Amino acid sequence: MPIRFIALDIDGTLLNSRFEVSPANRAAIAAAVGRGLEVALVTGRRYDFALPVANQIDSPLTMIVNNGALVRAKSGQTLLRHLLPKETARRVVISTEPWREATAIVFDRPQANQVILQSIDWDDPIRGPYYRRNREFLAEAVPLESCLDEDPIQVMLTGSVASMREAELALRRVQSSADFNLASTVYEDRDFAMLDVIHPRVTKGHTLAEWTASRHILPQEILAIGDNHNDLEMLSFAGIPVVMGNCVPELKQRGWHVTGSNDEDGVAAAIERFALADTIR
Repeated sequence: MPIRFIALDIDGTLLNSRFEVSPANRAAIAAAVGRGLEVALVTGRRYDFALPVANQIDSPLTMIVNNGALVRAKSGQTLLRHLLPKETARRVVISTEPWREATAIVFDRPQANQVILQSIDWDDPIRGPYYRRNREFLAEAVPLESCLDEDPIQVMLTGSVASMREAELALRRVQSSADFNLASTVYEDRDFAMLDVIHPRVTKGHTLAEWTASRHILPQEILAIGDNHNDLEMLSFAGIPVVMGNCVPELKQRGWHVTGSNDEDGVAAAIERFALADTIR
């Protein structure tokens, strides 16, 4: 069955280690769009943080952002949205008090006050570069939970791998399936991890399923490419799951197709093999 939809993770997948979309990846995406395929960036990033990546690609794109909480057109039009109830977000923030300096609350707002923190250390060695790149979207609230006057998209924690594993264990102890879902992204080589607390029914895979069903696209017609823990549900849903050569070890144990690394144009190789070849093999 021919591929009609391509779902691409961004960090560690579409972007190389210089945080660029390579010419080969851009050309492969353009060729797929030229054949009538829909291409989606499926990412844990916020829309405004993903948009500079999308703008490196001169093709129409669907953007499934915030680990599936929002679907937007590249132009910014919101197509689908699942917010985290504010009372749930309040309980999450209070239960993760030991990680308060690592916690942010993210809202669906035009620009200002999208990302709220209790305090912003612009020189933080881990988070400082992100803060400076997103300066116009950030604000402070003390205490942090006082900003919850509307439902947010997510609560986001960032820090070392060990610290985020401890935070995840703390959240698992207070979690019920009806409360929230957790999406974890881990970069062992950088000792950096992100933990997103989102709507209980939201994952990259759930939203991919919801969106493609509305487009009358079958799972067997979907090629998905990813590299990290938060890609698991997306890859499990797609008819053709492909993992990057640089992916976390757990994904390679699934028996899925493996392409080149993000520095070897692995996305382009997978698109050419599974979506652009005359026969799928």
